[in-house]
Amino acid sequence: MSTPMPSQAADHTPLIALLGNPNCGKTALFNRLTGARQKVANYAGVTIERKEGSFTSPAGRPFRVLDLPGAYSLSATTPDEAITRDVVAGLRAGEQAPDLVVCVVSATNLRLNLRLVLEIKRLGLPMVLALNMVDVAKKRGIAIDVAQLERELGMPVIETVAVQSGGEKALLAALDLLPRVAPAKALPLSAIDAVPVEETQRQVRRILDACTSHEHDTGNLTEQIDHIVLHPVVGPLLLAAIMFLVFQAVFSWAKLPMDMITAAVQSCGAWLGTHMADGLLRSLLVEGILGGVGSVLVFLPQILILFFFILVLEDCGYLPRAAFLLDRMMGGVGLSGRAFIPLLSSFACAIPGIMAARTIQNPRDRLVTIMIAPLMTCSARLPVYALIIAAFIPDREVYGMVSLQGLVLFVLYFAGIASAMAVAWILKRTMGGNRNQPLMLELPSYHWPHLQNLALGLWERARIFLSRVGTIILTLMVLLWFLSTFPGAPEGATHPPIYYSVAGMLGRGLAVIFAPIGFGWQICIALVPGMAAREVAVGALGTVYALSQTGDALATSLTPIIAQSWSLPTALSLLAWYVFAPQCMSTLSVVKRETNSLRYPLIMAGYMFALAYAASFLTYRIALAMLGS
Repeated sequence: MSTPMPSQAADHTPLIALLGNPNCGKTALFNRLTGARQKVANYAGVTIERKEGSFTSPAGRPFRVLDLPGAYSLSATTPDEAITRDVVAGLRAGEQAPDLVVCVVSATNLRLNLRLVLEIKRLGLPMVLALNMVDVAKKRGIAIDVAQLERELGMPVIETVAVQSGGEKALLAALDLLPRVAPAKALPLSAIDAVPVEETQRQVRRILDACTSHEHDTGNLTEQIDHIVLHPVVGPLLLAAIMFLVFQAVFSWAKLPMDMITAAVQSCGAWLGTHMADGLLRSLLVEGILGGVGSVLVFLPQILILFFFILVLEDCGYLPRAAFLLDRMMGGVGLSGRAFIPLLSSFACAIPGIMAARTIQNPRDRLVTIMIAPLMTCSARLPVYALIIAAFIPDREVYGMVSLQGLVLFVLYFAGIASAMAVAWILKRTMGGNRNQPLMLELPSYHWPHLQNLALGLWERARIFLSRVGTIILTLMVLLWFLSTFPGAPEGATHPPIYYSVAGMLGRGLAVIFAPIGFGWQICIALVPGMAAREVAVGALGTVYALSQTGDALATSLTPIIAQSWSLPTALSLLAWYVFAPQCMSTLSVVKRETNSLRYPLIMAGYMFALAYAASFLTYRIALAMLGS
């Protein structure tokens, strides 16, 4: 059985669309095919991720491949599914329709997956079925007659194991054998809805009866593990323990690489200070760039450790279980457990979290999730938290086994979650629509995390962080150095030159507003560029305090400087500020695009500023009172 490939001009590279249900292994197959030859962008006009890559078949034929958002049906109920439907049907203006659709299905869950396959088939597009996870199906004793399945579907069926090296070879060989002829003309989308869902499900059952046998299906380890993981008492305790251990590891595992980066930055600063004459250029390189960029770069190990755990939990199949466990708690504030995945994504960055809310069907639930996503503690906050915790919280263990610094970090993350739930409760009752919707969520089988997927995910996160350090943060640090250097100190000045600079004057002006919460003018200067990206605040503090030093000392290590310059109430107040801090401008821009309204980003910025100021005020005043007593 063969499906024709379209006829191509000599210079045309065929475009393959990978399509399938969530958790079918589609993205793992995409990673296996493309390796590092990937690029990530958004579809035109919408903030929905578009992953495209390229590969060359064993016969030397080049292909482009597009990893479409996961979908259960082409009868779209979410923005993600609508994009998938429009791309497959060739309805997106200015974008090439796929030459071939590779529909990825899980061999352990054909009953759910085949509905989408039958819908795509009605469009008349060239198709290949990638029967993924065949190794797991065989271990469970699920028998699949591949030849009969080919006859029933009328398309090639290729067995794949996307998580194993070489698991894509059969698909590559099949692509080489496909002839280059014109594709069948795609039918209008009305062809999908013309057949009732009930009829499609009857076809699925008939195909399964003809092609599969579960007579020797022994079940799997997943069911046994879920008896513990999804237990109403043990499950939530296990989830809390996992998250607690993650935050402990963020501090304990990162100490050595952070010390190495700090030592490298200090050595570089000392070398420049020794071999360069005193002047503006040395000031720019040492205080401006090293003092600012170096202060942010040191937190890369902690960010990578946090993402390592998130990727492991996602790849092994645990995250949907966490959503299931939290469904009841989130239902108490008027949210579905489906909001868990967008909120969890916001721990990386609020932008992908807000974009992930597209998978929520109820518009009101989707809007509330968008509005609270920035309260999740994104990775950009981590450098701020780590800096202040390292400076003011002793590096010791509680009860001989728990890091006090890790415990404080856990409390800060929990405070963000608790505040998000409180805001969601208020928004749902303000906006109406308190009716909870039942959570329908597919729970994938457990499996060991795939090392290549982990490596690619960590590399992508490191690349994004380093690109921000080398572009946004570096640019802002140079600009901040300029504003902090000129016009310079007058004759007989008693303060460092930065005090009399443009930045110093701006900081002293803002200090009038922030003095009630304990922020000095140096902190106020750092808050302004921090609106571009939160981690910029750390770099800004590095530059400001480097330029604030007197004498010949090189300020390349920020932690001891702020430990000497701030009081404990000020440090705690700044931690409280960043739990609720108003969003970076790029996040507010994405909220505007997702909601198609300026109203909601303005509301978001307003309520977060109010929460941040109130929390900092209470924290500062309570800390002063307690220390005074």
